[in-house]
Amino acid sequence: MKKLRLKQIKSGIGRTARQKRTLIALGIKKMHQPKEVEVTPQILGMINKIKHLLTVEEI
Repeated sequence: MKKLRLKQIKSGIGRTARQKRTLIALGIKKMHQPKEVEVTPQILGMINKIKHLLTVEEI
């Protein structure tokens, strides 16, 4: 299964509650800390909603 490496590059401060909950659901706790996730349609949908806060790399 494919994996993605996510890294938060912009702060969640001042964002909507929905965007903050999406960051938490993806397991991102701190800025600039990489998190590896498996590719599923649900994960891709969450990434698409907050793509302006993340960098995404394929592993």
